Amino acid sequence: MSDAPKKSWVVASDIRGRDGIGVELLLDEEIVLEIFRDDTKKTREVTFFQKEVPLALLEESIEKFKKEIPWEFLD
Repeated sequence: MSDAPKKSWVVASDIRGRDGIGVELLLDEEIVLEIFRDDTKKTREVTFFQKEVPLALLEESIEKFKKEIPWEFLD
């Protein structure tokens, strides 16, 4: 059996305290990072929920974000 953590993705909008949509990466059901497109601030931000995130996971997350989230900001 593999000891690799179970990876899952959540794509969701958020309108509580901010307005936009993002992609979350979870390992073994624990959130590792979020990439969020904030339509109010017109920014794209990464939030890390673990101190260390392997570069490969960050790169995979960025590719997932680019694939799943429209690049244009909404008004």
